[in-house]
This record gives sequence, C-alpha cells and structure tokens, in this order.
Amino acid sequence: HVQLVESGGGSVQAGGSLRLSCAASGYYYYMVWFRQAPGSERENVAAIYGRGGTTDLASSVRGRFTISKDNAKNTIHLQMNSLKPEDTGMYYCAACNDDPWCRRTNNRGQGTQVTVS
Repeated sequence: HVQLVESGGGSVQAGGSLRLSCAASGYYYYMVWFRQAPGSERENVAAIYGRGGTTDLASSVRGRFTISKDNAKNTIHLQMNSLKPEDTGMYYCAACNDDPWCRRTNNRGQGTQVTVS
C-alpha cells in the first residue's frame, strides 16, 4: 500500500496560480489528480503515466493546468494557472497500475483544499 501526501493547496483570487505536489512512497505507473467539491461527484483533472512522457488533462483545465513528474522523488506536480472559482474543491492524488484515471484504487492522499474567489 503506497502512501501519498499532497501539499500546496490554499486560497487564491481568480486569475491566480497554485502548485500542488504529491509525494508517493513507492512507484506506480499511473498517478492522477482529481477534485471533488461538496455535493459534487469526483472530477478527474490530470493524469501522468510511467516516467512522465504521457499526460492527460480534463478539457475544463486544458491550457491552464500542467502535470509533471519528478521520477527521482516519485512526486507529481500540478501547476494551476488562470484559476477560476469553479476550480474550487478538494484536490486528491491517487496512484495505481491498472487504470489511467485510478478510479478504483484506495491509494489516495488525504487531499488538499483549493479555494478560488
């Protein structure tokens, strides 16, 4: 069971930027970010595969968010620019080997809150 620790959330005004990080205690092929607002379903945000050569972004964040990976540290980052109020939510990191969006795994972090006003 891998341990995932997120960091970097906070409050920012619309148009601002935040950078989230997720440090994993082990290697998993797929590592993703998803978010969930109160009363809403999970929304997949960004995914990165393997050593980071392949990424996928939700259409709602494409052009504003970037996902990257530090392979030496098993850490992924989510650079979020031009933030909008609708980006508000709890952001979670998940890791797995069997699903590009890690929808079935229990390997997830505790979450980090992002609030855009």
